Amino acid sequence: MMKYSLTWDLESIFPGGSDSAELQEKLTLLDKQADEFTQHAKDWDYDGDKPNYTALADMLTLHDALMDGISQTYTFVEALQAENVHDKKTGALFGKVSALSSRYKTAQTILTKKFVSIPDEEWSQLIELPEFSPIAFVLTETRAEGKELLSEQEEKLINDLAVDGFEGWSNHYDSLVAKISIPFEEEDGTITHLSAGQAQNKMYGDPDPAVREKLFVEWEKAWQENASLFADTLNHLSGFRLANYKAHGISDYLKKPLAYNRMKKETLDTMWKAISDNKQPFVDYLNRKAQLFGKEQLAWQDIEAPVIVGNARPKKYPYDEGAEFVLGNFRKFSNKMADFAQYAFDNKWIEVEDRPGKAPGGYCAGLPETKESRIFMTYSQSANEVATLAHELGHAFHSDVMKDLPPMNQQYAMNVAETASTFAEMIVSDATVKEATSKEEKITLLDNKMQNALAMFMNIHARFLFETRFYAERQKGIVTEERISELMIEAQNEAFQGTLSNNHPTFWASKLHFYISDVSFYNFPYTFGYLFSLGIYNRSLEEGAGFEDKYIELLQDTGRMTTEDLAQKHLNVDLTQPDFWEAGISLVRKDVEAFLKLTEEYITK
Repeated sequence: MMKYSLTWDLESIFPGGSDSAELQEKLTLLDKQADEFTQHAKDWDYDGDKPNYTALADMLTLHDALMDGISQTYTFVEALQAENVHDKKTGALFGKVSALSSRYKTAQTILTKKFVSIPDEEWSQLIELPEFSPIAFVLTETRAEGKELLSEQEEKLINDLAVDGFEGWSNHYDSLVAKISIPFEEEDGTITHLSAGQAQNKMYGDPDPAVREKLFVEWEKAWQENASLFADTLNHLSGFRLANYKAHGISDYLKKPLAYNRMKKETLDTMWKAISDNKQPFVDYLNRKAQLFGKEQLAWQDIEAPVIVGNARPKKYPYDEGAEFVLGNFRKFSNKMADFAQYAFDNKWIEVEDRPGKAPGGYCAGLPETKESRIFMTYSQSANEVATLAHELGHAFHSDVMKDLPPMNQQYAMNVAETASTFAEMIVSDATVKEATSKEEKITLLDNKMQNALAMFMNIHARFLFETRFYAERQKGIVTEERISELMIEAQNEAFQGTLSNNHPTFWASKLHFYISDVSFYNFPYTFGYLFSLGIYNRSLEEGAGFEDKYIELLQDTGRMTTEDLAQKHLNVDLTQPDFWEAGISLVRKDVEAFLKLTEEYITK
């Protein structure tokens, strides 16, 4: 009998799934709260509310309740769709939550514009009051962004149109992916139809190169068959975003992603330059891996394939064993982190079952009202999946240490969100290598650990290059599906330094991140988080057990200061200088050097 459940508990959130009566009651309440918040925002007059601003304090309490309620319901509906992509009722539920979100944003706009009209001196006095000083950073950030807003009517129109336009195209992508089915011929000749998520796991993780190649051909074919539909979706989603930017006087498509991540362009440029200047170790690693596979160059589908030398076989971690491995290694670093993860396992917060009909990929989403999270993935017993499990638990731990802060201070950006998850993943990946019982096993596990670094420095760099160039061309008009694939190939060749024997031209169609309406450039924050967490991990090794509380303090500050200030305060580093980034890369270089040294004798002569 299994110790931990393979499926999550959604019934404790809203019983009854997509037919939940409690969910409908909640949506009705949120509808009422949206009306109240909108009316209060319209009626509020800062001049009549000063000097104590009690009406504003009450309104922000309502704001927080509405924001958390929308987030709670969205996470639940998202979970229903992820666990069963064929649940057609989730589409209508998403529509209701999106409409509520649109009204919330419109009311927020009304309030924000009133913040802008408050004179600077009076604003300074307002944010010093005890009700507002804890959230002063977020309020001031909101006020600064408000200076770019259009009229209330124009902003409302944009938000209303976004439901069926912007978010509609994002939801349309999910509908298209649900129809993707990849045929796979089993050893006995029977044909199995795999979902996108199942096919991806098998294509990248199967030790048999023939299986990987066969699946990659079918994978590319499946996305190519629907490329015109995906190109339409990407063009219209990005077109809506660019039109919105243009209406607000924004011509630089990186301005919003950087603002969202509370990060300077200078920091981003310094990070990518450090990576571009230090690609040789990763080129050497890819070339060595090709040699170990008896190839001149690696193919795309081989990048994540396990390296197995001698008598080694990839170690399998049944789910209970994988969970215990994560828990044990979390405890070596932090009792609080381990206790939290134990609670998540015991209370069925995690969905891992390998079955058809699930969405591809994995994620962690918060439930602010119940102060919980839910984690979604498809677990396949590999060391890589154990690391992914740790990654998502890192996200959940980040949310947990912030759960008692003011709701506005819990809204941390994606780049620092990826810090906690990558840090947790690093603890587990490092442990697998250190616990290797033979040279052959160590090689396999080092290769597995290197996958993360390779994704950050090569694959995600390719995504960033692609998206940058796609948006530059999209500003001038529709980009054809053929041109989109060309841009993808160019970006992959540049990022991977020409080390691969083939490309994945329709990667832009298969990657959900390009179709998320909330955030564009859903790429560079991963690389930032990876390198930032390397710096934190290195510091934790130096300081030992005493670092636990410092780490939690850093996480608690992620929603109330800029990225540069966070690094300066907690790590005493300047992110606009290359030193920090190069120090992180040098840590990864040591893994490459160890891999090259250990595999020397296994090269096919």
